[in-house]
Amino acid sequence: MLIASPKWLFMAGFSLLLLSSRCTSEPPAAGKASAKAKMVLVPGGTFVMGSADPRFPDAAPRHTVTLPAFYLDEHEVTNAAFAAFVEATQYVTVAERAPDPREFPDVPAGQLVAGSAVFAKPGNQVSLAEPGQWWRYVAGADWRHPLGPGSSVAGHDNDPVVHVCYDDAQAYARWAGKRLPTEAEWECAARAGQSAATPYYWGKELTPNGKWMANIFEGDFPAGNTRADGFAGVAPVKSFPPNAWGLYDLEGNVWEWCSDYFRADYYRASPAANPPGPADSYDPDEPGLVKRVQRGGSFLCSDQYCVRYQAGSRGKGEVKSAANNLGFRCAKSVR
Repeated sequence: MLIASPKWLFMAGFSLLLLSSRCTSEPPAAGKASAKAKMVLVPGGTFVMGSADPRFPDAAPRHTVTLPAFYLDEHEVTNAAFAAFVEATQYVTVAERAPDPREFPDVPAGQLVAGSAVFAKPGNQVSLAEPGQWWRYVAGADWRHPLGPGSSVAGHDNDPVVHVCYDDAQAYARWAGKRLPTEAEWECAARAGQSAATPYYWGKELTPNGKWMANIFEGDFPAGNTRADGFAGVAPVKSFPPNAWGLYDLEGNVWEWCSDYFRADYYRASPAANPPGPADSYDPDEPGLVKRVQRGGSFLCSDQYCVRYQAGSRGKGEVKSAANNLGFRCAKSVR
């Protein structure tokens, strides 16, 4: 089951279907992290994209894709880098804006307050059929306050920025002179030459030589995280080994936006050369919402529930969605 964009959220006690989604309010100083963060040249070539795993029907069929070389950020965009963008542009993220009453006509205006989706660990095991048991809409949650009021990114410059929706990620990329990667570019970079048959982007074993290779959820989801990988929430970028091409955190940690619209059937007709994604969005689970592709999974991916950190799998999210397990990285074409 997919939980890339949680929807069962609660605002001031009012059950609300969102169009998904230490104490200071000041952004951290940019320091050394900036829009000029290191990029890695991903070589052009041909690879096999997608998955034959029956759990991922939207990632079928496997198909051959050829790409030109491109650049990709070495790691996810950090709090410090995003703060530099905000300082330079005075940009206000979607999570920092009150929801538009026209989009939520049945919700009292007084309850339409700025905020975002936050994972809230339940006190005991709950039904995995009820995501509302572990997701909450938290008023005041945003990129500066990832867990809501009283939390802060102060001292967390190198954590990936979260609570960024697709529009926010696009705005940052334009400012930085970059763009969001296509889904094909993202998967090519994550595979780093690995065979399409490998279940993980790093190889055949979940923990080679007993070593955790990604920040995911270990234990009984959602209440019993053992933190075997060392983290309960987001991890600072580059906390885990890079792949063969020198790229970090392309699995787990935070979901990452791609530029492609999401269609569950796209792989059946995807072009073989540098696929740009479909012309429109269609999710049969929620046909009325416009969605974009998300990739890589997050610290909440669990083999008991959401296994979409695994190689070839896909995520999806409504373009104005935000959550505390959702971030991005940028790409750039070779000129």
